[in-house]
Amino acid sequence: MIALWAVLGIGLAILGQVFVFRATQPGNDGFLPASYDSAAALRISEEHFGARSDSDPLTVLVARTDGAALAAPDERRIEEVAQRLAHKEVVMPRTEEDPPFTQDHSQVPRIGAGTTAPDRSFRLLSVQLEGNPEDPGVQSTYKAFREDARAAFGEAGLRTGFTGGLAATVDTADAEKTRSTVVGAVVLGLIVLLHVLVFRSVFAALLPLLAVTIVGGAAVGAVVLGSMASGIRLAPSTPGLINVVLMGIGIDYFLFLLFRFREQLRSRPGQSGRAAAAEVAGRVGTAVTSAALTIVAAFATLGIASFGQFRVLGPAIAVSVLVMLLGSLTLMPALLAVTGRKMFWPSRALDRAPSEGVAGRLGRLTARRPVALVLASVVLLGALTAGLAGIRMDYGQSGAGGERTAAVETAEEISRALPAGVSDPTSVLVAATDGAPLRAERVAGLAGALARVPGVGQVAPTVLSQDGKAARIDLLLAVESGGQQARDLVSGPVRETVRKNLPAGTEAHVGGTASVFADIAMAVDKDLKVIFPVAAVLIAVILLVLLRSVLAPVVLMLAVGLGFAATLGASALVFQHGLGRPGVDFTLPLVLFLFVVALGTDYNILIADRVREEMERPGPAREAVARAVRHTAPAIATAGLVLAASFGSLAVSPHAGTQQTGFATAVGILLSALLLSVVLVPSLAALLRRSLWWPLRPRARDGEHRTAPPAQAERLPVG
Repeated sequence: MIALWAVLGIGLAILGQVFVFRATQPGNDGFLPASYDSAAALRISEEHFGARSDSDPLTVLVARTDGAALAAPDERRIEEVAQRLAHKEVVMPRTEEDPPFTQDHSQVPRIGAGTTAPDRSFRLLSVQLEGNPEDPGVQSTYKAFREDARAAFGEAGLRTGFTGGLAATVDTADAEKTRSTVVGAVVLGLIVLLHVLVFRSVFAALLPLLAVTIVGGAAVGAVVLGSMASGIRLAPSTPGLINVVLMGIGIDYFLFLLFRFREQLRSRPGQSGRAAAAEVAGRVGTAVTSAALTIVAAFATLGIASFGQFRVLGPAIAVSVLVMLLGSLTLMPALLAVTGRKMFWPSRALDRAPSEGVAGRLGRLTARRPVALVLASVVLLGALTAGLAGIRMDYGQSGAGGERTAAVETAEEISRALPAGVSDPTSVLVAATDGAPLRAERVAGLAGALARVPGVGQVAPTVLSQDGKAARIDLLLAVESGGQQARDLVSGPVRETVRKNLPAGTEAHVGGTASVFADIAMAVDKDLKVIFPVAAVLIAVILLVLLRSVLAPVVLMLAVGLGFAATLGASALVFQHGLGRPGVDFTLPLVLFLFVVALGTDYNILIADRVREEMERPGPAREAVARAVRHTAPAIATAGLVLAASFGSLAVSPHAGTQQTGFATAVGILLSALLLSVVLVPSLAALLRRSLWWPLRPRARDGEHRTAPPAQAERLPVG
């Protein structure tokens, strides 16, 4: 089994790495339904102007090195150099580290006519490269073009600056490279250290990471190959999200198995490692399967979203989770069977019964004071939930938070002399529907009306398509195209002006970054109103079937719902009310739903399953809850700390949206692991006792009120 997974994991991981950028679709506009305005504009642009979804527009600033105004000879030299660059192929650099079958992105750039600043301090050239901007090969090709352009213009005594989507992506990646490496190493070190402190073992610290890496590689490869076979393109962020989700649940599942495996070996000193692994896999496998299926259900509901990025993301992660479940039920038990008691070497913890510890004391407190713990938990969660008062969604594009890159500085230099949106214009696409040729004079009235819209800094000359059936009017907005002001301007006054001044016999739609994000905001808002209730009902039904109880699923769903509200409220308190941000990132509710609700349900299922198991033993129900907390709380707490550390590393990112994601998910997971699953849910179970499992309540063999022998009931070795 280990050999099979090693072959599958390594092979699929390599194939996934090779083909991942061929399976992903760059940009967000292609994920919008055709009914949205920006999607219709993209259709006209592709049909009549030859636009491509994988085009990467760049803006190149050319200026004199001495800061003087450009003279006529300078303008001629700029044109000559631009012509040479437009006919020279940019060769993608190759290295020995490139994986096999790496796609060659060598290409000839398309360089358009430039615009000179009113004060003649610089001239702008529009450049287009092709390819996925997240692809390292495309980024290397851009860097090669950048060096060629710098050298060519430098020989003419001119300096250059580069901005635009691809330039910003490359500069940000370079700026974050060291930070990401350091943070990743620190987080990995913390995970290993935590495992060492808990298990006092080398194997127990490293094997979970190795197993999760192998299964995760197989899952990502399977999704990428499935995407290519089906023709359904993934979003650029999907493979990264898959890795994060699988790392979290994979380590969780392995920890659940490890703790139970250690408990099994302690209680039965004569049992072999293979027999113990088989028994543990059968017992914990039920809880792991239940937890995984709830996550699959949560993510699968994204398949009903109208926004294509969600619609593709959900099934992709659902398939990945199923692969991780398969690995949890096969590879991980196989590793336990092979290593046996050596899994915990050099620790001697298997030879002695551990002390009661914090988990034991918490279990006894839960049995004695369940009402007080429930009230304290609800008060804390309620205080955090109060942050939802006045919460606002920020639909701003999550850009760098104060990161000074060359692309940012070039954009600022351009905005001092030209409208802020010059490097990323908003385009009005007009297409004839009556079959008559579309000439500039036919859309002159529309262009004039758009020029009078407050916030439109400049209207570029109308560009006609070669087939004479469409026209493009580029608007240079006076505000940054990625900001909220631009989205409000485009979705309101600009679109209203287009509707009122539409030439007869034509259709017109507004495209560009601001228009795309305005439509994404509407699509996401619509989808969330549908996804949340559908997912909640589906998860509740699955819990009802798996737990064979009516009341237990209600308790778990209420706990998870409180955790979700408290986490979102805490995020609003910190970012909106505390740091003065416009609001919380519009993707945050969905992110919390996917990570906090789904993973938090994992922990709740684990504790609930152990409570049921302990209630099937002789003795009072509250003592069964105490034993369940004592046995299970360490595994849940360790898994939660590991996962929170992984997500918390995102909080140091310079990107505002990523900061919120890292903070919120870390807080949500800590609440789920340290409060909901080991305090609130067990306290409610202690209050409800065996009624929690109505109508199929577990019955103690000797009766609930008959005291079990102390040696059997209270002195069993624990994890």
